[in-house]
Amino acid sequence: MAKRPTVLVTRKLPAAVEARLERDYDARLNPDDSELDTEALLRAAEGADAIMPCHSEGFPAEVIARLPEGVKIIANFSVGTDHVDLAAAKKRGVVVTNTPEVLNDATAEVTMLLMLGAARRASEGERLVRAGGWKTWSPAFMVGTQVTGKTVGIVGMGRVGKVVAERCRGFEMKVHYHDQRRLPAEIEKGAVFHETLESLLAVADFVTMHCPNTPETRGLINKDTIAAMKDGVIFVNAARGTIVVEDDLIAALKSRKIKAAGLDVFQNEPFIDERWADIENVFLLPHVGSATAETRDAMGFRALDNLDAYFAGREPGDRVA
Repeated sequence: MAKRPTVLVTRKLPAAVEARLERDYDARLNPDDSELDTEALLRAAEGADAIMPCHSEGFPAEVIARLPEGVKIIANFSVGTDHVDLAAAKKRGVVVTNTPEVLNDATAEVTMLLMLGAARRASEGERLVRAGGWKTWSPAFMVGTQVTGKTVGIVGMGRVGKVVAERCRGFEMKVHYHDQRRLPAEIEKGAVFHETLESLLAVADFVTMHCPNTPETRGLINKDTIAAMKDGVIFVNAARGTIVVEDDLIAALKSRKIKAAGLDVFQNEPFIDERWADIENVFLLPHVGSATAETRDAMGFRALDNLDAYFAGREPGDRVA
């Protein structure tokens, strides 16, 4: 019997995904879900044919250069690939894949949760009830912003952005968007296209980010683009923390230029800026956009489909390098 490929799995994955790994591969699992630093990762990769990492493991050029010779494919358990130097991997001859599409619904759901949570002051209300501070009611008590019928500005009308647009239509919201190019009318479905980000920001009551982490998008939300937003806008980010200059967003929240924000992603997560804990008008989540049982299974199966294709001599469907 031919030797089964050895796959290093860097984090604990759903039971069904690990069962398929053990059935089809010589799987090196991580049952304790311990974090691997660079040196531990490189040691664990000795003798492996493939690595199945998450976004929590970094593969910059210097790590790609030190990978054991036997590692031929990095099959990411993530849709984002900004943790992997794709050019370095391609130069080294290491195939890289990701898991697109299967996260769309779950991330769109979290986007709506962030939007509603920020607009309706969910964090403030939840803390008040838990602390026993809810003692009375009046017409002025915990008044928030209504979502229904407002204008939403979607920055990045890709896979997730399109699903968010559909969910927003369920709230009778007027959908506007900015992207590199306009969508065909049948996909646009009446959404209003803005060639410039500033044009979109000027009309949106809610701004929600759905663009990847690229050199062009890093720091896209900063003091200048915030100044272009309507006063009292509500800002949502379930994409990447690198898109935002956090000092500028914090200042805008404190001044109430931005009335409230809903954030699932941050700079330097999970070791985020301590100031976030003291800002009342922000609804915070710990990067759980894809955290449903259905989605995590689907991500694992998609990554395994890519491994299966590669080791069968076929082109992986989700190859990015």
